[in-house]
Amino acid sequence: MSETIRRIAERARAAAMRLAGASTADKNAALEGMAAGLCAHQDLILQANAQDVATARSRGTAEALVDRLTLNPQRLGAMTEGLRQIAALPDPVGEVLDGWRRPNGLEIQRVRVPLGVVGIIYESRPNVTADAAGLCFKSGNACILRGGSDALGSNRVIARVLAEAVEAAGLPRDAIQLVESTDREDARSLMRMNGLVDVLIPRGGAGLIQSVIENATVPVIETGTGNCHTYVDATADLDSALAIVLNAKCSRPSVCNAMETLLVHDVIAEEFLPRASDQLRARGVEIRGCPRTREILPDAKPATEEDWHTEYLALILAVRVVEGLGDAIAHINRYGTRHSEAIVTEDYTAAQRFLREVDAACVYVNASTRFTDGYEFGFGAEVGISNQKLHARGPMGLPELTTYKYVIRGTGQIRA
Repeated sequence: MSETIRRIAERARAAAMRLAGASTADKNAALEGMAAGLCAHQDLILQANAQDVATARSRGTAEALVDRLTLNPQRLGAMTEGLRQIAALPDPVGEVLDGWRRPNGLEIQRVRVPLGVVGIIYESRPNVTADAAGLCFKSGNACILRGGSDALGSNRVIARVLAEAVEAAGLPRDAIQLVESTDREDARSLMRMNGLVDVLIPRGGAGLIQSVIENATVPVIETGTGNCHTYVDATADLDSALAIVLNAKCSRPSVCNAMETLLVHDVIAEEFLPRASDQLRARGVEIRGCPRTREILPDAKPATEEDWHTEYLALILAVRVVEGLGDAIAHINRYGTRHSEAIVTEDYTAAQRFLREVDAACVYVNASTRFTDGYEFGFGAEVGISNQKLHARGPMGLPELTTYKYVIRGTGQIRA
């Protein structure tokens, strides 16, 4: 067990005890300071990030991963705005969820409280450093951040700026700590810090998430890979469907809410697929299709069984022509990762059936899956998107970073 990680966790536990009692005003002041700090140090952050990106490219890192790693003024501005939005959100700590009075006079309330110490293990997305730290902090939790080695330079600067803002607001600097070691044994130590770390949240590809699940003894909230589908129904407005498909696949293909498989009703396939193919190919998308798709689009590559399971995170799209809504739902529930699924239809009954029968954290009617995002949902940011069913599901904002305790007030009652 790494002594370095143990010391970090001990400091985080002490910080969490102080932070749990911090006022909303003090937490918000620190969050505003974090946002101001990112603005003030923009050049330093972007310089560190440029070095990370150059190193990644020199190692032959795939462009989809380089895109996740890259910061620019617009993305840094979104990180800053996310922190300010978090400051503006209601503080969940202390919220009374429900309450009642027993016949014996006991008054019982269920009250939101922080989780405590949250460990977050993630890959090459330095924006996660600010998003996760801000959400954990506002919800009264200390966080231990362990980012990917590719983004270490960026994360060092961002984490230092955030911790300095916390300290300047009179709150414990150790509420935000970055594990700078890239040693996998240190990561495994963090996963086994029972008694000091209350929960782990992995955020990244399937390999990272599976590694945390298999190695952790600390409880894990599983964030999932995004093998997301869009189903274009027989009654769909084809212009709207085309716009949704292009946005879901092409706006940012390297993220987990991007569409990976397009399902099209056979009735409209011959009309819709050539239109979609022309626009997708113009944007550099490689199409891999089922036999019926390839009858309509002879240039499409044949799709294999593996393609239906794959989260590409790239400009590759699997396409299948289906016989109807039931066929589409069966495909999604077999191959999807329970992340985000969409139907494009003008049929209310079909939409309602899709919403009811598709097993996913986020289910859309006539909208792009790209909206599965804490910022877009109004959460300010997100610490991850959970596709499991226990504790949290979907984009995880402030309430998902809390638990509750029962508060019981009496006047001397004893049990008979």
